[in-house]
Amino acid sequence: QVQLVESGGGLVQPGGSLRVSCAASGFTFSSYSMKWYRQVPGKEREFVAAITRTGAVKNYADSVKARFTISRDNTKNTMYLQMNSLKPEDTAVYYCNTRVNLNDYWGQGTQVTVSS
Repeated sequence: QVQLVESGGGLVQPGGSLRVSCAASGFTFSSYSMKWYRQVPGKEREFVAAITRTGAVKNYADSVKARFTISRDNTKNTMYLQMNSLKPEDTAVYYCNTRVNLNDYWGQGTQVTVSS
């Protein structure tokens, strides 16, 4: 079955950097686009970034453009989100997502906290 497992979250100071990962299994990773979302308590989950199957095309939310970089390694079935110049408003649980055969799959999330 499709499994997505996020890791790499933690506490970081404003202006700092962090990289979160999403390890995928149970499907042909290289055949599907992947996305990152984030959510804070009491708010809807929001789109952060997306990457196509080969990594040739990437899209970002305006709020993270020029600070975050999405990437993937199809040999390792893993997607990444490099986050630089982090701000307190980036604090959230970060989720990876994919759609396989019209079904949406989510990981359990990884907490990122930006605070001094």
